Amino acid sequence: MTPGHGSTVDGVLRRSARRTPARPAVEYRDRTWTYEELDTAVSRAASVLVAEGLAPGDRVAAYGHNSDAYLIAFLACARAGLVHVPVNQNLTGDDLAHLVGQSGSTLVLADPGLAARLPAGTRTLPLRDAAGSLLARLASAPLYDGPEPGAEDLVQLLYTSGTTALPKGAMMTHRALVHEYLSAITALDLRAGDRPAHALPLYHSAQTHVFLLPYLAVGASSIVLDAPDGDRLFDLIEAGRVDSLFAPPTVWIGLANRADFATRDLGGLRKAYYGASIMPVPVLERLRARLPHLAFYNCFGQSEIGPLALVLGPDEHEGRMDSCGRPVLFVDARVVDEDGKDVPDGTPGEVVYRSPQLCEGYWDRPEETQAAFRDGWFRSGDLAVRDADGYYTIVDRVKDVINSGGVLVASRQVEDALYTHDAVAEAAVVGLPDDRWIEAVTAVVVARGEVTEEELIAHAREKLPAFKAPKQVRFVDALPRNASGKILKRELRDRFAGS
Repeated sequence: MTPGHGSTVDGVLRRSARRTPARPAVEYRDRTWTYEELDTAVSRAASVLVAEGLAPGDRVAAYGHNSDAYLIAFLACARAGLVHVPVNQNLTGDDLAHLVGQSGSTLVLADPGLAARLPAGTRTLPLRDAAGSLLARLASAPLYDGPEPGAEDLVQLLYTSGTTALPKGAMMTHRALVHEYLSAITALDLRAGDRPAHALPLYHSAQTHVFLLPYLAVGASSIVLDAPDGDRLFDLIEAGRVDSLFAPPTVWIGLANRADFATRDLGGLRKAYYGASIMPVPVLERLRARLPHLAFYNCFGQSEIGPLALVLGPDEHEGRMDSCGRPVLFVDARVVDEDGKDVPDGTPGEVVYRSPQLCEGYWDRPEETQAAFRDGWFRSGDLAVRDADGYYTIVDRVKDVINSGGVLVASRQVEDALYTHDAVAEAAVVGLPDDRWIEAVTAVVVARGEVTEEELIAHAREKLPAFKAPKQVRFVDALPRNASGKILKRELRDRFAGS
């Protein structure tokens, strides 16, 4: 094997396996892997992939649900110098074909139950639960002895969530992700003694790169779950087996709305991480009131930066509950105007980043890459305000700001006002075309009780200036989301335009 300096994604596991070989690394269902066993499995899986004719730089898509096999496959790709392409397991049809085709993946590692969705002629290898699957072939495969990848080699194409346009593949190097792991460890106080549960989809960068891989780096014992099931999570917390949990606001809202949230013994949960979308302040206040001992961390970023960029720690929430914190260890951030010039503190502008965590650009999208990177800084598309102490508050996505009568309205502020009404379970605010207002502030609401459009508009007017209050309210049974929990506001605009 060619000697390497070890600044690679698979090197993170290799070092932990040498340091604490017998320590449990990952538990999934009825299987538990020690660090030594996991490292050996990754090495054998890398040999399986090479035996399939794959060469360094080839793209390998992963289309599966959470499992130990999914994790082993990612690390095996990293060890063999392959470029892993995680695919949302809920994608079908044209969306699925777009990711597999645009990435140029020569092989798809797929759960057997999902493989039939792939385009005809797609070359596949089962991840698990089938004869000849990657997991089944580990016992007979040799240890990998090929060349090590370099720190500057690509290790993953992280496709953006596609909330405003077709997903783009952010090209992540080993170096970028290893830097991001260290940023996560330091900003989120990740320790070997933590007992984390990983319940969100592993295809998503937040669960994998902010939590699972950094926790492997520090030598913690992790539990991988199939899904964020409230019953299972509460049972694990009560049994003392889980004390650390990451979830997007949608999951925290669901947990807080459970009938047994007030009665279960959740005192063993020590660290609560939220991110992937904006947490409504009223929901956060309700969670903190119920669990005052719990340390809350706000994690903010995007796929292109690995994805952690800003963190608000548990001792920083008072007085700035709507803030997403300050830049993490390896991230430099600014707030700029349309010309890229710094705006004064307290003035909204677009957040731009410079960091070794950043992607190299978008796969086979040179024009989009050029538009996103200007003068060495990455344009995030997030509208934010920075205060004099260096804390950032995200106002909105630049594309989601509403132009109402020539005045710009941030949808988040309107959503927070609506969440203070007891009958609002979830809310999303968008601008719809309007002859008078240019865009009419429109609330799309999931109700949990009897409430009328007039009541909610009146309630919002008590909290906001009249021009920011919704002009109309639309009631739905559920808000459209991607698998990471982000609300697809473009779908709401398309659905209700002209209504």
